[in-house]
Amino acid sequence: MPYQYKREPLSNDEVDRLTNACDTFREKFVVWTLLNTGLRLSEFADLKKDNIQWQEKRLVIYGKGGPYDKKTKRRIIPMTERVRKLFEYHFAENNNTGIGKRTVARIVKKVADKAGISKPVSPHVLRHTFSVNCIRKGISTRALQTLLGHDRLTTTEIYLNLSPEDAIREFLNKW
Repeated sequence: MPYQYKREPLSNDEVDRLTNACDTFREKFVVWTLLNTGLRLSEFADLKKDNIQWQEKRLVIYGKGGPYDKKTKRRIIPMTERVRKLFEYHFAENNNTGIGKRTVARIVKKVADKAGISKPVSPHVLRHTFSVNCIRKGISTRALQTLLGHDRLTTTEIYLNLSPEDAIREFLNKW
């Protein structure tokens, strides 16, 4: 079997440092949304006001997959209170994010550098961090699979390389 590159999610301390390193609204909009939704880079960049169900406090995403990979696969992502506030502010004036994919990636890297995080941090690392945090909060892998928009559970499980500390903590909490 070929070597599987393990993407390293951020630790809780690194998430705190990254979150606190956001100085501008734009930095918070990008970093906090990616950390709290698990959106793919392209899904964030393509986000429009039409994707937001304000009353239900959720996003409707048409992501990767679907017939002929036409991005027709629909999924629902709940909005945290923090994301809802950012969206209310941003989408009061805009119909889309107005930030391209390369710019999103640059913002994430810039904030990670400011936060003094030495390992590589990309939008995908934030998606991975979202996934691990969902599992730590007790969200089932099936529910996480739905939130991430994966067809196969094995794809979701790639994100679940928990640290030995996480495995021990879970054992002690459940045993």
